[in-house]
Amino acid sequence: MSVIAEQTLEPLPFAQPRAASAGLMLGVKQVSGTEWDAIIGSFDEVCQEQMHAFASIRWPGVRQEPLIFSRNGAVVGGVLVMIQPLPLGLGEIAVVKWAPMLASSRQPDADALRLAMAEALVADYAEKRRMMLSVLLHAAPGDINQGYLDLRARGFKRGSTLLFPDRYLVKLRLSDEEQRKSFHQTWRRQLNKADKAGLEFSRAEPDQIGAFKALYAAMTERKQFPDHSAYETIDALMTLDEPLRPELFFVRQGNETVAGALIFKAGERAVYLYGATNDKALPLRAGYFLHWQVIRWLRDHTRAQWYDLGGTDGFQGLHQFKTGMVGTAGIIRPVPPVLNYAGSEWSGLLGTAAFTARDVAQHARRHINGLISSKARADQTPYVWPEYLK
Repeated sequence: MSVIAEQTLEPLPFAQPRAASAGLMLGVKQVSGTEWDAIIGSFDEVCQEQMHAFASIRWPGVRQEPLIFSRNGAVVGGVLVMIQPLPLGLGEIAVVKWAPMLASSRQPDADALRLAMAEALVADYAEKRRMMLSVLLHAAPGDINQGYLDLRARGFKRGSTLLFPDRYLVKLRLSDEEQRKSFHQTWRRQLNKADKAGLEFSRAEPDQIGAFKALYAAMTERKQFPDHSAYETIDALMTLDEPLRPELFFVRQGNETVAGALIFKAGERAVYLYGATNDKALPLRAGYFLHWQVIRWLRDHTRAQWYDLGGTDGFQGLHQFKTGMVGTAGIIRPVPPVLNYAGSEWSGLLGTAAFTARDVAQHARRHINGLISSKARADQTPYVWPEYLK
């Protein structure tokens, strides 16, 4: 196990990105998985993929190294690094998903802090330990993903991409009137019909997760959507303490549960994790009613600024539904390409070969499943990347 010592980051010998990290002194400490989850619950930029409880189940074959960064004794951010062994014992890759995370995104030098954490990762994992460092950043709310540009300027190379990278973000800090006005006309019209259907919305306790799982199983069988999610993690997530434990919501008509949702609510970005409906939900427009009530609940009971609806897996119907909900006040932004940094030619060759083999296998598996499976197939047009992300 490597321990990264406290260090001062010197001026960088290349074209400076906007978030220059010169002169920042950060302390770095590796903590246990349990400690890590307890600390990051208060972060502005916390997300479930960076949680030990999630990652240990989702990616059981990797080794976790949770790192806490501090400045003048105060925690400023953190990164859960996952060490992926390569076949035949040829080496390892250091993988970072949706991070580095900031404890406070409102600090005036937030971009510099994020880059400083990345510098520390480069120094330890890429330069000292000779691993390829692979970073996947969040879809950023701004017009330009500055974190992506900063890492490219630092020498990271563009790697793998998602087939359908767009993420759909609903703005939460609006009044009911402003929020409904933001929805696209068709979406708002469906919500108006749902309002007249006698539906009731409620927040459920964690021990009611069994009812949601039954609803979810029936829905996936009915809709025949291929499930690429991390659904197997929900039992562990529901045992977590606040604020990392997801919220469970149901919509009922009379005594019958017609829809449900699991929502990650910690930090500034709440995330729609899983949803489920029964046969009656569609004519009742229960999905519209559910999301409308979740938006209002998140606004009134959390500090979240955005409600992240996730992606579409290439289904045009989901794109239309989520676009209508994002409306005029929200935004649609892509998850940028993976960024890779190698401290040596050998680690670069190994890492690139491993990622290429993985991408080829995934594409082949999707293609074969599309040919032989009865499940629904992606029907969105291929994504066109913004020029700066190419």
